[in-house]
Amino acid sequence: MSTTLTEPRTGKTSRPRMLRGLNWLFVRQHRATLASVLALVVFGAAWILYQRADLIQTLDAVGWPEKEAPQEPLGQQFGHLSTLLNAIPVVLGVFLGAPLIAADQENGTAQLATTQSVTRRRWLAAKCAWGLGIALLAGTVLSVCFTWWWEPYRSVFPYTWMEGTIFDNTGPMLPALCLFLTAAGITIGVLLRRVLASMVVTFVFSTVVTVAWGEFRASLAPSRTFTYPLDEELPARLSETYELDRWIGSADGHLYGWGSCSEATEKASNACIKDRGIVNNVIEYLGYDQMAAMQWTGAGILLAGTALLTAFTLWQVPRRPL
Repeated sequence: MSTTLTEPRTGKTSRPRMLRGLNWLFVRQHRATLASVLALVVFGAAWILYQRADLIQTLDAVGWPEKEAPQEPLGQQFGHLSTLLNAIPVVLGVFLGAPLIAADQENGTAQLATTQSVTRRRWLAAKCAWGLGIALLAGTVLSVCFTWWWEPYRSVFPYTWMEGTIFDNTGPMLPALCLFLTAAGITIGVLLRRVLASMVVTFVFSTVVTVAWGEFRASLAPSRTFTYPLDEELPARLSETYELDRWIGSADGHLYGWGSCSEATEKASNACIKDRGIVNNVIEYLGYDQMAAMQWTGAGILLAGTALLTAFTLWQVPRRPL
């Protein structure tokens, strides 16, 4: 493969290319990766379309919404698809981001490319732009398709909107995760300069980020509290809330742990409730109406991380020998 950025002068007239210079070089050099990502996106979108059509057919057959939807088959379909989508950012970080610069450094292609008519920073900026652009495209397409499938029928799935299978795969979250982990892979590759080591470290880093993000997700919005009588059910309008904590409370506002009066017998439990003056249930929750703001807040944090990692990469590479 030639890495020269200009066409050799010959007597023949060559057909004009749609891509030239660094853009042509990137596509030529990474055509296998581009084809793989494109195939993954097409397969994922087609699978979502098929599953949505199958879902509609299943719900029509049972008479939903008048009758309850079958949970087990819907949960299985959703579980397989959401697992694939949850893996997309990690796959892009490991197989697209990590080798993007590290492979050129390890093979010496970086030195050859930057001794042509371009500077290191321009070459690096083109590589990062293409890599992050591919990640953004993949995440956006799959997120739009998945949101289109899930949102109108969210009540039939046995998953809450706050779970990673929903929250991280809809709206702006999936593109933001794809960008962040791809940028992390690029940065790790630049620092380690070896493809295999970069892929392994990126995989470990992505796993840690995924676990940490699951713990941090509930902190993206302020929680709310709701009090209702002890002997009543939670109002239907709060059916889509994500419960963070629950207490029982007295009339003067004092709160007790949910199991405070879970005595061995019903008589003892009732005596405990009466003795403490407990009259209310109190829940701390996040509402479904907070989901969009939480996703944009989370996406903003990840995009800021992406910008910092990319800026560090653009600053670091020209300062080090390739």
